[in-house]
Amino acid sequence: MNTDNSNDGVKQKGMLANLKRLLGYLTRHKVRFTLMVVIMVAYSITLAIIPTISGLIMNILSEGSGTLAEFINILVVLIIAVIMFWVFGNISQRILAGIAQKALYNLRTEIFSKIQKSSLNFFDKRPIGELMSNVTNDLDVVDQFLSVSFMTVMQAIITVVIATVFMIFINPYFTVLTYITILGMLTISGLLSRIAGQAFRFLQEQMAELNGYAEERMSGQKTVVASNQQWPFIKEFDKMSQKVDKTGEKAQLYSMGNTAVALVFQNLQNIVIFVVGGFLVIQKQAAFGDLVAFIGFSSILMAPLTQIFAFYNQIISAAVGAGRVFHLMDEKTELTDKKDAPSMPEIDGHVDFVDVDFSYIPGHKILKNNSFSAKSGQIIGLCGPTGAGKSTIMNILTRYYDLDSGEIKVDDHRVDEVQQDTLRIQIAQVLQDPFLFTDTIMNNLKYARKGATEEDCIHAAKQANIHNFIMKQPLGYDTILRGGGAELSQGQKQMFTIARAMVANPRMLILDEATSNVDTRTEKLIQEGLLKLQEGKTSFIIAHRLSTIQNADKILVINDGEIIEEGTHQKLLKMKGFYYNLYMSQFRGKANNAFAGT
Repeated sequence: MNTDNSNDGVKQKGMLANLKRLLGYLTRHKVRFTLMVVIMVAYSITLAIIPTISGLIMNILSEGSGTLAEFINILVVLIIAVIMFWVFGNISQRILAGIAQKALYNLRTEIFSKIQKSSLNFFDKRPIGELMSNVTNDLDVVDQFLSVSFMTVMQAIITVVIATVFMIFINPYFTVLTYITILGMLTISGLLSRIAGQAFRFLQEQMAELNGYAEERMSGQKTVVASNQQWPFIKEFDKMSQKVDKTGEKAQLYSMGNTAVALVFQNLQNIVIFVVGGFLVIQKQAAFGDLVAFIGFSSILMAPLTQIFAFYNQIISAAVGAGRVFHLMDEKTELTDKKDAPSMPEIDGHVDFVDVDFSYIPGHKILKNNSFSAKSGQIIGLCGPTGAGKSTIMNILTRYYDLDSGEIKVDDHRVDEVQQDTLRIQIAQVLQDPFLFTDTIMNNLKYARKGATEEDCIHAAKQANIHNFIMKQPLGYDTILRGGGAELSQGQKQMFTIARAMVANPRMLILDEATSNVDTRTEKLIQEGLLKLQEGKTSFIIAHRLSTIQNADKILVINDGEIIEEGTHQKLLKMKGFYYNLYMSQFRGKANNAFAGT
């Protein structure tokens, strides 16, 4: 039991810290925030004036001691108070709406920027669905808090404080009487809110899990349909939804209990004030106007106190959602450049790997003691079984990950000692699974290089053998590609990415299984584009089809994270080692012809 209480205390402190940090996004706009608080105070004062003046009017009417002029003056003040009450309420809402949207803009921009700048290792550890839940579901809950809950609760607290001050000034005994019932309500509501808060925390976690599950399955819908897994996934989603439904039902049940409790205690409070207050009025120990005023104050107090508990669950949800967002924002998710790291000069293309070790997970080495050199302008082929480490070698060349040990140099510059952006911008990659954005064809090509012109893109498209296809589209280069180019064939998407790489005008090129998923005819067109792209550049070609690297200046044979053979195609065949066996498995019928030419 003590452990549970300790854990609850830690969670409570964590939530309070999250809320404090979240409110920091509002208080960045100090002038507007201060103005809003001042207007909220004015709103509460005008609200408290209304029952106070009502009490004065009743005193005048019941005692018959006032004049008609006094009555009219007090009535005018009451009307002005009502008008100002409405005005202040609207102004404070407008100011908060503006501040809240600015706060959300900053928070949303920061988390998206954080994700965009994160290293690939960060995405290796997190499903996209979970990240989408952070950006959508969690921020939606925070939005509700900043836009609605915060102002309501803050206004409620200010109102309770100011109303209490007015009440004490008017009649301290009635104030004590009023708070006896309020304390009873606070005790029961606090208990219900605590139970509901735990349920809402659990609900938030389940919702994040459910949204993540749905996001991932919808992203892989083609695979789902192809594998005929629709019904199993529907059943699993239904099972998860039922858990959310049950948890949400419990949370809402406890939450609605607060409203019922408040209603009961408000009626009880009115009865107590009527009975005890009426007795005091009859005994001439209190004025009739004071009784009327306190009946008004009873409603003024109960409404904000009920609102505080009604929004308690939203506050808990916001604290949980904000905590998930802040956890993501605080995590070290990006590779940082060394202090005062210089820009990478224009690459000539000489590459050196020296005793390179690398692991995605500490203690589980993927690459072990790898060394090789590539001269400027050379074509380097990489081959080996699936999972041997070919793509990983390219990922650390472009410094998507940092090494465990060893060093990688490009033109005698260590890649971990220069600004990584200035290195990557000079290296173009054509991957096995091409990706296109939902945008026009022209913009998809322009993404490759800042400042690229339409003429650059059209020239690149012609070289990549995709220009004629583009011109057949309804709007030519202004045609919008949707769903990552879902309506295009694999070969067409690949030619688009080759054209994009040409627009980038890189100094170095990485081709990762660029032709593995296309037919022979399309492969020929792609190869023509690739040959133009490779001209004068150091190129690394990862291949399962050995035919694509037979003309490479050097071939690296990789197995189990190690470069086990190195040389030209003919040299490796003569060695009759690992490469020879790979070649024989793919070209068994052509093996004799291959050796005839040696």
